[in-house]
Amino acid sequence: MTDSSPTPPNRQDPQLDPAGDADEPAFDWMTPKSAGQRSAAASDRPAAPADGSIPEPLSRADRKAAEAAVEPAPKDKGAHFSEQLPTSALQVRPPEEEVQRRNAEREHALNAKPVAPRVMQVLLAVCFPVILLVLAVRAVASPLFLWVEYNRPGFPGDGYGFSTDDRMTYGSYVVDYLSNWAGPRYLGELVHRSGDRLFEDGEVSHMADVKLVILSAFGAGVLLILLSLIAVIYLRRRSPGGVRRGLFAGSIITLVVITGLGALAVLGWEQFFAQFHSVFFASGTWTFSLQDTLIRLFPAQFWVDGGIAIAGLVLLASLVTLVLTWPTRQRRGLPKRGAAAKDQAGEKTTEAIGTDPAADESAGTDAAPTDAAPAKRSLFRRDRSGNAGGASAAAGAADAGAGDTGTNDAPARGHSSTV
Repeated sequence: MTDSSPTPPNRQDPQLDPAGDADEPAFDWMTPKSAGQRSAAASDRPAAPADGSIPEPLSRADRKAAEAAVEPAPKDKGAHFSEQLPTSALQVRPPEEEVQRRNAEREHALNAKPVAPRVMQVLLAVCFPVILLVLAVRAVASPLFLWVEYNRPGFPGDGYGFSTDDRMTYGSYVVDYLSNWAGPRYLGELVHRSGDRLFEDGEVSHMADVKLVILSAFGAGVLLILLSLIAVIYLRRRSPGGVRRGLFAGSIITLVVITGLGALAVLGWEQFFAQFHSVFFASGTWTFSLQDTLIRLFPAQFWVDGGIAIAGLVLLASLVTLVLTWPTRQRRGLPKRGAAAKDQAGEKTTEAIGTDPAADESAGTDAAPTDAAPAKRSLFRRDRSGNAGGASAAAGAADAGAGDTGTNDAPARGHSSTV
């Protein structure tokens, strides 16, 4: 028999529903039913036959309805097992220790300050002294400072024939070489009027090393300025007052560093100058004779004045920044001391009045006019002594009227006649 063969006419269909409820919709037992439907399903359930025969199997919907209709007795409700809802765990309160721990973590998260603003403030404070030092060095390494030095009174002259004009001309070449991109030939090919070379090979080599250090310092200064600008922009957007705090800390650091270096220079300038050169240059490459051009153009007094000028510029800039960023109450957003004291006194007075009703009532009683008090006391005494009510009322009315008109003679006479 194949799939294409015809179906026999007397073939019986298989019994797919042994319960006999072919009209039941598919998966109807999964739909929730109300209490009325459950009771109706329980009443429609067929009873067990009296002869003890095995009843026909119930449908799945009938079994579910029967199970839902069975309710435990009140005394057995505590022992009856019922599956918890999926959201029943949300209604269970955790232990008190867990609640306190969560609250502490929440408070810590709310009160904790972000790390990024602090990092930016530290970055700004560290960059500030280096930027000031680089700017001061750039101001000193200029033709303007050179002109001021050569023309100031007391500056030592050249004992080998350089005039002030010669010094200014040759010294300007040296200063320009430190800030341009020319090679060593810029200084190596300079000559005197006599045709001799102005700088020896050792001098040209040393000035090339000096140029490398100066350009590196200027490049580092530009990079730190860019980082400081980024920090300033970030702090202005994310941390109110962060720029002021960073600059204030940077100015303090600058003052400490400059004060320490200045003390070392004052205590021993020769040693300080030698240690400074030994840090950046190899030994023996920066010492020259008094007849060499570099010594004639830049004597020892020139370096002393240059160090004083750099320290003075950095010190002045740091002091100005310190004054402008000093954390006053106004800059910190706090009220003035007098205003704060008045506000505290006003709050204390308001709290005292609001929390003591008896004092408030006594204050209100004391504020009443003093003329009405004797009349009330006299009326009370007359009532207690048994006098006629009409007379006491008339005397009280007369006293009140006299008090309203502002005369004191009538109440006195009425009071004496009544007594």
